[in-house]
Amino acid sequence: SRGHGRSTFDEQPITYALMASDVLALMDQLGIDKADLVGWSDGGIIGLDLAINHPDRLNKVIAYGANYNPSGVRADIGENETFNAYIAMAAEDYQTMAPDPTQWDTFLGNIGNMWATEPNYTAEQLGAIATPFLILDGEEEEAIDIDHAREMAALIPGAELHLIPGTGHFALWEKPAEFNQIILDYLAQ
Repeated sequence: SRGHGRSTFDEQPITYALMASDVLALMDQLGIDKADLVGWSDGGIIGLDLAINHPDRLNKVIAYGANYNPSGVRADIGENETFNAYIAMAAEDYQTMAPDPTQWDTFLGNIGNMWATEPNYTAEQLGAIATPFLILDGEEEEAIDIDHAREMAALIPGAELHLIPGTGHFALWEKPAEFNQIILDYLAQ
């Protein structure tokens, strides 16, 4: 994603629509007409954006830890030790990977603004999604209100909901075997 890892970013505000356009540009560059999309957190929201605006490019979407509007973010996220430890780890990783390590504060401010104001999909937009969809999350989610995940699954026609017990937003690290098996099983259906 833009600004993450070794990817660059510029003065343009980072938005979900912009990151979705980056995914489409990459698919075009690689000659991929249609794909399954597995997205964690922002990646899951990018999956929502593509399912709403470019469904012809998707086979299936698995969205882990995603929200469809800012009300889905937990009000106490700023006090959550696990989430804050992740941000601290991301800051350290940024120093070793980013093309310009001095830009961490700018990047975090940019993406923090996106998290506070986006996404803004409507119930009608979710109700029009025809792409097969799995809403996946941990029962002990630190970042997203779990009732919001349930609501999202109810709004997307035919969406499946799977909540993993004993984990939260970071199941890909905390329970990788279970996380991967759920994804592989859904994609194999």
